[in-house]
Amino acid sequence: MPASLVLYRGKIITCNDRNDVASAVVIRGRHITAVGSDDDMLAAAGPDAARVDLAGKAVIPGMTDGHAHMDREGLKRHLPSLAGAVTRDDILDLIAAETRKAPPGTWIVTGPVGQPPEYPEPEDPLAHGLYPTRDELDRVSAGHPVYIRPIWGYWRNRGPLISVANSHALALAGITADTVSPSPDVDIERDASGRPTGRFVERTLVPIVEHTLMRIAPGFTAEQRATGLRHAMAEYNRYGTTAVFEGHGVADEVIQAYETVHAQRASTVRATLVLSPYWGPSGNGQAFELLREWRGWLARRGRGDELLRVQGLYAEIDKDPLNNALRAGNHPCTGWAGFQAGAALPADVLAPLLVEAAGAGIRVAGIWPDLLPLFAAAHRRHPIDGLRWVLGHQPVLDADAIAQIRDLGIVLTTHTNRHIYKDGDLWMQRRGAAGQDDIVPLRRLLDAGVPVAFGSDNLPVSLFGPVWHAVARRSRSGGHVAPAQALSREEALRIATRGGAYLTDDEGLRGSIAPGKLADLAVLNADPLTCAEDDLATLHSLLTVVDGHPVASEPSKEIAL
Repeated sequence: MPASLVLYRGKIITCNDRNDVASAVVIRGRHITAVGSDDDMLAAAGPDAARVDLAGKAVIPGMTDGHAHMDREGLKRHLPSLAGAVTRDDILDLIAAETRKAPPGTWIVTGPVGQPPEYPEPEDPLAHGLYPTRDELDRVSAGHPVYIRPIWGYWRNRGPLISVANSHALALAGITADTVSPSPDVDIERDASGRPTGRFVERTLVPIVEHTLMRIAPGFTAEQRATGLRHAMAEYNRYGTTAVFEGHGVADEVIQAYETVHAQRASTVRATLVLSPYWGPSGNGQAFELLREWRGWLARRGRGDELLRVQGLYAEIDKDPLNNALRAGNHPCTGWAGFQAGAALPADVLAPLLVEAAGAGIRVAGIWPDLLPLFAAAHRRHPIDGLRWVLGHQPVLDADAIAQIRDLGIVLTTHTNRHIYKDGDLWMQRRGAAGQDDIVPLRRLLDAGVPVAFGSDNLPVSLFGPVWHAVARRSRSGGHVAPAQALSREEALRIATRGGAYLTDDEGLRGSIAPGKLADLAVLNADPLTCAEDDLATLHSLLTVVDGHPVASEPSKEIAL
């Protein structure tokens, strides 16, 4: 049987234990069948194989994003964008243009104010005059209810969140001068007479208003989530990402979107989804019953196949019960989050639930350091060191925490986009010279034998940013962030490839370029082992192959099928 594809005359970075580099790779069907020299691989491929002359380009195994929030990337395209607006008049002009396109009376729900992916704005945007009022919106939106959505606060890592509704939208929502804010963290801005101005201010990073006061405004539909997911997969493929692990958990509406895309045979990114549970209106009382009901499809490998799998459970201690209950009250809609606000539980409820999960062989993932004692307590009842429980987003880990993570068999996923690049200078100030090596301590983690995977958090989508952070250890300002914790380029690439495959329990299937492994790989625009250090962050894929099929390519005279 002839090989379906041979890539030759390149630099095949295998990411195996020996850091072998070859010049050609042969793919037959879904799998890699041979790796080696040009002559040998061309002979093995046979005359009928499709050929790609790499012209010296580098090839790496497909990368796995260990904390992706991939669904959010596609959702942004479903809302009219205000990204080009820098003044209040700009916003009003864009709203006016949308009203001319929309049928009379239909909702116009726009994206947030600001430029993605971080949506920066002035220090005091209301005083700066950026956001219009209801009356100003009314003048350009006659006949249409209008709502300007707030950002997802973690895109900017700074509050407040601001959203705006016109008079028609406020009327449909039943918001009047007598309306009381549902939370002390939400302000309904009012004029001197007490009349709402249409502007809502939230002192939180996770929206509340769209799930309470303005829940009447249309959310994301099932079709939008599915089509958005297909778009998001293409974006991740452009940067060589071929698999994701959703360690913050995903809600039912996101799982359904993945299942729709999978059924359409349109999946171009392998996905391992952790369940973000909805424990019901009362939460605490139903959690054990639901976990026992779900254990059959959550435990061990979960349910699914090599392209889509649902396994495990997201866990969080509820430190914001009022606001989480308000957000969860809009179930099943989760907005930008994609996960359930109602997933969090009081510590005294969560602790025995984790013991139950450990006994059932259910994998657990979380992102907050206060989970470590609960993980350890569950381990004392039922060992978890073979279950690959997950802890993500940790900015600081001392030697004791690293040892505990290692002994519990926990897989660690990083958020270097925030904790090294954006907040690295702040962490250096906080930790001082004596404690700086606790900041995202990648060198110590690898030396201790802790499994590590990189996560993008969708900020932005490329994993080459985290690869660069791991190697260069520099912040946005150019300052060094715990430089002793730097990794070699080979080590960083292994985390992005093999580390991610271990995270999803797929290291026997993928993560390196070797015979028998699934054919997931990316042809890059530059060599990650020899390019200028700062160019690591800008790398992208010219050709991405998933399951043996090219799924994304950039027009190139050098790379052509």
